[in-house]
Amino acid sequence: MKVVFCFTGLLALVLMIGCATSSKDRAARTGNILVDGPNEIASGPPKNRVLWEYRTAVAAMRQGQFDVAKEDLDEALRTLGGIYGPDPSARKARSYFHAESKKTFIGEPYERSMAYIYRGILYWRDGQPDNARACFRSAEFEDSDAENQQYAGDWVLPDYLDGLATTKLGGDGSDAFQRAEANAHGIKLPPYNPKANVLFFFEFGPGPTKFATGEYRQELRFRTVPSPDQSAELKVDALAIPVAPTDDVNFQATTRGGRVMDHILANKAVFKSTTDTVGDVALIGGLGTAALSGDRTAEEVGLGVALAGVISKLISAATVPAADVRSWDNLPQYLSFAAVPLPAGQHVATVQFLDAAGQPIPKLTKTITVNVTTTDRDKVVFVSDSSITPQTQ
Repeated sequence: MKVVFCFTGLLALVLMIGCATSSKDRAARTGNILVDGPNEIASGPPKNRVLWEYRTAVAAMRQGQFDVAKEDLDEALRTLGGIYGPDPSARKARSYFHAESKKTFIGEPYERSMAYIYRGILYWRDGQPDNARACFRSAEFEDSDAENQQYAGDWVLPDYLDGLATTKLGGDGSDAFQRAEANAHGIKLPPYNPKANVLFFFEFGPGPTKFATGEYRQELRFRTVPSPDQSAELKVDALAIPVAPTDDVNFQATTRGGRVMDHILANKAVFKSTTDTVGDVALIGGLGTAALSGDRTAEEVGLGVALAGVISKLISAATVPAADVRSWDNLPQYLSFAAVPLPAGQHVATVQFLDAAGQPIPKLTKTITVNVTTTDRDKVVFVSDSSITPQTQ
């Protein structure tokens, strides 16, 4: 019976281990992403570095700090490019005994695609449409199942811009245009105009965030909220151009290949549940046999079974199936684009973001002074409903 009590005490210890939580100190934050982001990148946990580089980059773009955005995105994409094989934390997270949140954050496919889209915009802004095109192609690749070929990327804007860059570089962009058109449900994409030298990139609305459900918090799901602005209108010189969303980031987060999905880390959850149940059965049966049997051999067998149960409970307690809910939480919902031919000189553009009834939302109106210095190189203008205004680009 002394041995039985020892096993019972060990079981209690196992259960306490399984329920134990740890708290981690977090540096005080100001609420200003352009202060908190660089602080987290410099001194925060290395596993979250890419996450903060993503967040800081897009916030910097909205403030017109494009050099900051380039630096952060370049660092993030360098990590992303090398993460799949050599990163030890990624290998640990793929095992049963390490939480998904322990791995180096690189994001879900939609987040990785957005990083490449933003970097492509910045390359084009710097007069490098060839590098921009490579980024747009990478954005589609990140959204594709290259290994099993079950689905292809279904973003609209990256394919459309791939073809536009190809056209401007003297090639044939028709294949990319057709791919974009096939995914542009209900939207008429304008044909490429090589003479359109001012390119407007738009983003608006709140994007998706993540949360976990399930017994072990193993199901990764996405929280989306309705956007107050559903479209936009661009006015520049005598032109008035309606701007409909070409891509919905919420749709990209919650689907793969157009199919609605929820991520479930089923292998870890099932493993934890199975080992826990096996442990319960072995403990109850083994301890019962040892306690009730008058035979020494049977008692030893029962204690051996109970020991196996304790080991199974230890394995279950060490298994961490919880989903990784770290989110690139300042993404937009909608992306769009417009291209116009403008002569060299200064132009004032006004962008009104419109509600579901097509009415302007006054507090979101943006005024941009566009300086076209030459018609031989594209002028790229980035406009967000969160951008500063007035601004000069």
